[in-house]
Amino acid sequence: MLILTCPYCGLDAEETELHPGGEAHLKRVGPEGSDEEFEDYMFARKNAKGVHFERWRHAYGCGKWFLAARDTVTLQVYGTYRAQTHAPPQDIVDAIRKVRPDWQPDWSHAE
Repeated sequence: MLILTCPYCGLDAEETELHPGGEAHLKRVGPEGSDEEFEDYMFARKNAKGVHFERWRHAYGCGKWFLAARDTVTLQVYGTYRAQTHAPPQDIVDAIRKVRPDWQPDWSHAE
């Protein structure tokens, strides 16, 4: 079972206490965006095998949204951090690189 630590209230929560919110760090498309950009934003997801950044809501706890870095193959959690962060904190990047030295972040789609 997946267990994530809420960065707001500090509780370790099982996935049954959380609500998934999809891929994190997506660039939002506003009214000035084209139809193609909006379609990509709505439907195109990386669905990465390996390191993945996700949005989660502590539904049966404090109710706040947060972000998590985890491996979709091994389910290893590299860390969690507050939702207002535009990129993962350095300690999480370091934790990922410790396990996957060849990993390179792709923030080209980030806000």
